[in-house]
Amino acid sequence: MTQPAPIRREAPGGSHLRTALELAKAGMPALPLRAGKVPFGNCRACADTACGGRPNMKTPGPCQCPSVCHAWGAATTDPRVITSPAWAPAWRQAVAVAYHPGGAELTVVDLDSPAAVAWARQSLPPTRTVPTTRGEHWIYRGPMQSANGVRPDVDVKSLMQYARWLGPGTGTMVDLPPAVRALVAREETTPARAGAGVVSSSPQRAQWNRTVATGCRHTERYVTTGLERGLAKVRSHAETGAGSQAFGVARFLAAQHAQCPGPCDLDGIGEQIIAAAVSVGVPEPYARRAVANGFDAVPGRAA
Repeated sequence: MTQPAPIRREAPGGSHLRTALELAKAGMPALPLRAGKVPFGNCRACADTACGGRPNMKTPGPCQCPSVCHAWGAATTDPRVITSPAWAPAWRQAVAVAYHPGGAELTVVDLDSPAAVAWARQSLPPTRTVPTTRGEHWIYRGPMQSANGVRPDVDVKSLMQYARWLGPGTGTMVDLPPAVRALVAREETTPARAGAGVVSSSPQRAQWNRTVATGCRHTERYVTTGLERGLAKVRSHAETGAGSQAFGVARFLAAQHAQCPGPCDLDGIGEQIIAAAVSVGVPEPYARRAVANGFDAVPGRAA
């Protein structure tokens, strides 16, 4: 009697690990993504960047943590790191793979709606494209500064950002055009309003309405402390980058409430982030788009 051949079951995360190794071999720094398709949180030693941050971050730090900490900052092309015991738990939980475009000398224009794709086809030179769930990634050769919400449903991901790997795409990749650089320059060079320094030097305390946030599992101190730190980050970018900071703060704060049944008064939190960005010269429509995109980047968040 013929014995059935044994079925070999691949270990959880095995296919994602293979993909990461293939990307690394091609010179594209890779990292795993957890449920929600977001990076893994920092370990206890790296929480709130208490470690000082990694050497490759915007403000270089001394962190040599072997774990998958600091999001895009952990992305690597070193197969020894990718297959290390410190990364193994992350691969077992991984649901996707990301890469650091800037580290691969690339820029991704993330078009998150059909309208955004239509705009790109009229405004940007054709290049390699990758279909996404809601739109397309347009990939150009060359790195640049990243920014979110540069137009409705348009993000630019390159330096100090990550992009989800969705395949090699189709088409011929071309050099990064001035039109893409101009998308970021438009927001980053917005002059601060007169008196913005006064506003940022005497910030109003963060407000959070517990009577509205009846489904939040956090304490008022926890929420307001995190919000105050986020608002301070936005206000600290009085010269450049406040819009990008508003996106990042909104995404981070929304993630804190991803496990809450809600409501958590995120609308009120969002208005304060918008006000902080506007106070240092970000046009209000841009600030609102950045905050909305930040909230939308966290699937399943409470309201």
